[in-house]
Amino acid sequence: MEMKEEEIGRENDRAGTSASPDNGSICGFESLHQLLRSSLSPQVFQEVSRVLLGLNCGRAVETISLPEPANALSSKHDFDLQGFIFHADKELLREPRIVRVGLIQSSISLPTTAPFTDQKRAIFEKLKPIIDAAGAAGVNILCLQEAWMMPFAFCTREKRWCEFAEPIDGESMQFLQDFSRKYNMVIVNPILERDLKHGETIWNTAVIIGNHGNIIGKHRKNHIPRVGDFNESTYYMEGNTGHPVFETAYGKIAVNICYGRHHPLNWLAFGLNGAEIVFNPSATVGKLSEPMWPIEARNAAIANSYFVGSINRVGTEVFPNPFTSGDGKPQHADFGHFYGSSHFSAPDASCTPSLSRYRDGLMISDMDLNLCRQLKDKWGFRMTARYEMYSDLLNRYIKSDFEPQVISDPLLHK
Repeated sequence: MEMKEEEIGRENDRAGTSASPDNGSICGFESLHQLLRSSLSPQVFQEVSRVLLGLNCGRAVETISLPEPANALSSKHDFDLQGFIFHADKELLREPRIVRVGLIQSSISLPTTAPFTDQKRAIFEKLKPIIDAAGAAGVNILCLQEAWMMPFAFCTREKRWCEFAEPIDGESMQFLQDFSRKYNMVIVNPILERDLKHGETIWNTAVIIGNHGNIIGKHRKNHIPRVGDFNESTYYMEGNTGHPVFETAYGKIAVNICYGRHHPLNWLAFGLNGAEIVFNPSATVGKLSEPMWPIEARNAAIANSYFVGSINRVGTEVFPNPFTSGDGKPQHADFGHFYGSSHFSAPDASCTPSLSRYRDGLMISDMDLNLCRQLKDKWGFRMTARYEMYSDLLNRYIKSDFEPQVISDPLLHK
């Protein structure tokens, strides 16, 4: 049964800003970190944080003071704003390579029943002050969430949502290019792409905007989920761009879009190509993935000796027509709660606390990219890896006559 527009509007409003448990808080707190800090003594909280968040150069990840204009925008527009710094050891032959990086998480602005043009423009208006805050804070590289310019409607399997797709130089790109030029900022722009040169095929794509507003390149999502309500293969299939690393004015970056974070070899490939920062723009819900969220990116940062920026959208998006996904659950009109919790992970196993589970937010971190090489030297993962052995196994595995290397106890069959 189709939901009325006013009902959808009320549902979307309830998903926005209050701290009730229904709207994504943890026992009334914005994040697990805030809950623990409020509930534990300072000494116990310090030890718990050491275990949960790790240490950077032997000490807890430090907060940084952000400029007053950025703080003022955060207060005026009610978005979570946090800042941290990852240090590296001082070197004798290299100067520090400190880059300021930002992540934006956000909810949609209008009910999904509103005209599509109004929905997209309302999202643009919502993001303006958050991007301005990033610019005021001197962010060098900024990444937005997966398909930020639309509701994450891929649960519905309705093809009308394809209207949000745009070419890489489309409306969203033009909107962000102005900020890129204004703030001398590299921006990662994850969109629903319509490839006009190849039969208007649709892709899930991240476009890299250089700090002069130029398009450096694009990457298309490598792994497409077919789990729960994530019916994305109705709209687009696996990408065809490999594992590109983009050399920008501020460092070498890559984009592992959403579901790719569940694939360790996907993370590995970006590392082999020389990435120093890998962004994971996502749209994922609590009941499906939240226990995995703080683990996978952090593990990737450790295993591949690079920084990871994890971004997730916020809120509950209610759609006009209830849907099912063949999983035995009754029909429903929403994906579930997108729990935000964007954060950074570093190659030394340290990570920042997360942004809010229910509010829009901007996470900023200074990071010394020298830490990447320092951790490679310390652990020697590249040196001790057995790529030729892995390659041999994979080459055999992809053939139809593959036989697993299993050695059975001969007594099992007597």
